[in-house]
Amino acid sequence: MRKAGKPHSHKTISEAGLDKLIEEATVDCYNEAEQVSGLFCMIEERLATPFATEVMGVEIIVEKIDLTDEGAIVAVCRRGANRQRINILDLPLPSPKPIGSEWIDAYRRWAQWN
Repeated sequence: MRKAGKPHSHKTISEAGLDKLIEEATVDCYNEAEQVSGLFCMIEERLATPFATEVMGVEIIVEKIDLTDEGAIVAVCRRGANRQRINILDLPLPSPKPIGSEWIDAYRRWAQWN
């Protein structure tokens, strides 16, 4: 997990830039499961966690990113003593976005194709 530097980034990446990130994460992958794993590794390594966001009007803390046995990338979220996993495709990002969130955007773009 990336923790160094400022906690948020205002950087927006073009579709071509997202395509380059997808290519970087999936270049040696032979199937869809390997591609998800490659994208998960990039998100896990580069997304600055923890960060706060809102889900249904309630502030939560995204503690880390995980890959389920079913092959879904999820955010492990906490509110007080409660923890829940939210599919990263459904996770609203705060504004400004956390550092490394361009990898979530790349995964979302990849998921539209698959």
